[in-house]
Amino acid sequence: MQRQPLGKGIFINVSKNHTFGTDAVLLANFAAAKKVKNHCDLGSGCGIVSMLLLKDGIAQNSVGVEISEEAVELAKITAREFAKNTFTPINADLKNLKGVLPFGVFDLVTCNPPYKAEGAGILSSGDKDIVARHETMCTLEDVISAASHLVKSSGSFCICQRPERLSDIICLMRQYKLEVKRVRTVSKKVGEEPWLVLVEGRRDAKSGTRILPPLFVYDNNGQLSQEMIQIYGDYKEGHL
Repeated sequence: MQRQPLGKGIFINVSKNHTFGTDAVLLANFAAAKKVKNHCDLGSGCGIVSMLLLKDGIAQNSVGVEISEEAVELAKITAREFAKNTFTPINADLKNLKGVLPFGVFDLVTCNPPYKAEGAGILSSGDKDIVARHETMCTLEDVISAASHLVKSSGSFCICQRPERLSDIICLMRQYKLEVKRVRTVSKKVGEEPWLVLVEGRRDAKSGTRILPPLFVYDNNGQLSQEMIQIYGDYKEGHL
């Protein structure tokens, strides 16, 4: 186990199997469009998205749902040390949350799900990598269905995914009464195709989608872009 600084005197506990990357930081930033009372992160891992939203005062309370007991134990240590009474890690399967969490009460739900559909691409070498990167334990539809049940009417669900899954996200969100309201692509630098897409769906909203300006991780000199520096803020270590 290691402790990584998030800024403002707050640390998060991670391990070799359960750490986080730039996509989680970008998801937290994208989801921080407005302050909320109740937040839930699905597939929360070590708790990074919850801790970033709590640290910056975006969420008052956060619940992290994670199927890995090892990751939940890490998150519980972080919660005890830095987020008492505001962060609640739960060891649960997001496909079976009825009776575990209340439905229709969360202002914001987030998820950094597995990117590769089951049966697509070469599987990663370790079991933990397979669960994190491939839809072996849950599908994109499972994630969106769970979010739809948890979020309240007019509440938001924010997700990050590979751009090739964008059409799946849009179709599934509408199927589960989550209307896509914001979309933003992320590229390594100007001129490169996006490697990530950020999407916000709003429960029971009218149609109408904003396509935000693209985000570039690096500038033309190969340095972090000014926007990325602002996103990292007082968290100085990039996980690219």
